[in-house]
Order: sequence, then structure tokens, then C-alpha cells
Amino acid sequence: MSDKKAQTRERILSSATSALLKRGPVDPSVGEVMAAAGLTVGGFYAHFESKDAMMLEAFRELLARRRAGLKTFDPALSFAERRALAAAFYLSRKHRDSESDGCPIPSSLSEVAHLPDGFRDALVEHVELMVADLAGRPEEIDAVLSDMALMIGGLALARALGTSDLSDRVLRAAKKAVI
Repeated sequence: MSDKKAQTRERILSSATSALLKRGPVDPSVGEVMAAAGLTVGGFYAHFESKDAMMLEAFRELLARRRAGLKTFDPALSFAERRALAAAFYLSRKHRDSESDGCPIPSSLSEVAHLPDGFRDALVEHVELMVADLAGRPEEIDAVLSDMALMIGGLALARALGTSDLSDRVLRAAKKAVI
């Protein structure tokens, strides 16, 4: 792939990740994503097979970024410290308000069951890898799954409430429940 084509593809993917974070994988149209990338719809199929393929790649990329963030944790940290750090980041205003690097799960979760299998496969893989990264021992797995459910739900509710005081309170309450 030429450098110019790769750069164009990255612009499209960046636009798709932003749209995915805001409205999930179904609602944004190809035209909207391409316009946000400063391109016309006509060139879309030179880069992606379908809208689902583009949104799946954006979904996978955003999930991979979330996991990469965990890799920055000091491996010497205790389980409680890893949980607290994960909650502090995930349930932050910065993460709630991110338009390019947030978690796509809250905006996508209700749609995953109705999308091509690749979305569910990506979500299953992500959850399994997150559990492996956060749970050092088998007896910690349920706590990690519980934390994930609470944090995803808390972030989804906080995003739905916008940047209000109530949204901030939801973030703090969910963080406190994890820590």
C-alpha cells in the first residue's frame, strides 16, 4: 500500500473511531465518516470492503488502545492497586469526554448482538485479554469481571448525562465502588 493510500486510510479510520465513540457502529453513515475525513464517498471502497469492515477495524483499534494502557502499569503493583488505577483512568472526565481515544464498548454494547460476528469476537477477545492482564490469580477473575461491568455501565451512564454535575457524580460513585 502506498504511503498516500495508507495515510488516507488512517484519516478515514480516525474519523470512524470518533463516530463510533459518539454514536456506536451502526448509526454513522459512510458519507458522514468520509466527510469528517475530508474525503468523498467515492473513494471509500478503495480502502474498506464495507461500512461494517471499517467500523470493526475502528472497534478493534480502540479496544487495543485500552489494553495498551494497562501495559503501562508496573507489574509489581498489587491487585488492589491495579484495580484502583484502572478505575481512576476509565472513570475519569478525560476518558468520558474523549472523542478520539475512549472506550467504544459503552456506545456499542447494545448493538454488538445485531452486528456481524466479528464485533462479538472482538469483544470476547478484549474481555478475555483484559481479565488476563488484570487478574493475577484465578480467584481474582470474578472481581475483574465485576469491575468491568460496573465501569462500562458507569461510563455509559456518565456519557449519556453529558458533562453535568450528575455525570461527574456517577463517575465518582462508580470509581468508589471499584476501589
